[in-house]
Amino acid sequence: MAHKVIRKWFWVWEFEKEEQWLNELARAGWVLDNVGFARFEFTSCEPEEYSIRLEYHERDEDYIRFVKETGAEQVGRLLNWVYFRKKASEGTFDLMSDLDSRIRHLDKIGKMLSGVSIANVVLGLTNPLGKINLLCAALLLYAAGRIHGKKEELEKERLLIE
Repeated sequence: MAHKVIRKWFWVWEFEKEEQWLNELARAGWVLDNVGFARFEFTSCEPEEYSIRLEYHERDEDYIRFVKETGAEQVGRLLNWVYFRKKASEGTFDLMSDLDSRIRHLDKIGKMLSGVSIANVVLGLTNPLGKINLLCAALLLYAAGRIHGKKEELEKERLLIE
């Protein structure tokens, strides 16, 4: 089996783009095997053998067990981002199959970003060297805004369906 490592950065609001990229590689015969900070490890596989999903989810062994019962396996975790893969031959693989679950997912990400941003603002205002914290807070607030925009789009879509 061949292995390769790709170093690539995705912003938090680009998690769908990241998942799409991982699935493109899997379709080309490279399945995700492990993750690190801006680091992805792949193992060769049959083209289109696997589907990859990622989700922001706090540590919850019951949930991980539930996902594993569907035939998926956890291939990595980066902070609260969990990466799963499942053989395509075992059927469709969706972690968020409806609008409400996708909205809840975005809400969890937005709350985390807002909380970390507020902490950085407090540190930035109370620490004499806090300019970096204020810069981080600005970036985190931008990310929270991007996530909120995606959430609003899904909420509008839900209203159209109802």
